[in-house]
Amino acid sequence: MTRIGILGGSFNPAHKGHRSISMAAFAALDLDEIWWLVSPGNPLKEKAGDMAPFAARYASAVKMARHAPIKVSAIEQRLGTRYTVDTIDKLIRMYPKFDFIWLMGGDNLAQFHQWRGWRKIARQVAIAVIARPGYDHAARAAPAMGWLRRFVHPAYQATSWTRWRLPALVLLRFRPDETSATRLRKADPAWHFRYLDQSPVTRGADADAPSP
Repeated sequence: MTRIGILGGSFNPAHKGHRSISMAAFAALDLDEIWWLVSPGNPLKEKAGDMAPFAARYASAVKMARHAPIKVSAIEQRLGTRYTVDTIDKLIRMYPKFDFIWLMGGDNLAQFHQWRGWRKIARQVAIAVIARPGYDHAARAAPAMGWLRRFVHPAYQATSWTRWRLPALVLLRFRPDETSATRLRKADPAWHFRYLDQSPVTRGADADAPSP
């Protein structure tokens, strides 16, 4: 079975923090690949009003993932899935020879209970939560942790995640990266214009995406 870590997100824009946690998780979980699933639209973030076009976000992810065992995918856009629970359900069906583990930051764990079908997600794939600076308390006090806490495995057993009975959660802590997409957007509000012309999506291609 191929061991795949999935990092979903808006990548608005993709930055070195995404790459650093991905590569740390790659080693800690003994993965074969990491897939970045660039979301067509995040239901929890759409009201912010500063979401760049999908093509620009995708292109920024492709650039950031260069020369790493990371595949950037527009598969959610192709499948028409809007919620993680639906995406995971389809991925499991499409790739029966792959083992998936969902990667998320501690900030996402803090709001995991707001995700549609979050308990079903936990029953479908193992979850690795990566600590983020400033979110430790919120993550551990998260409403979802009231249910997930009984399924937590120690970090020193992280490479054994494919043998865990689901639900299964592991909390990982790496050297913190302070990079913030919010701060990057504030520093350069027009960042996405640099990526639109070079985006594979703009050119009608998705060459880096996983295929069955």
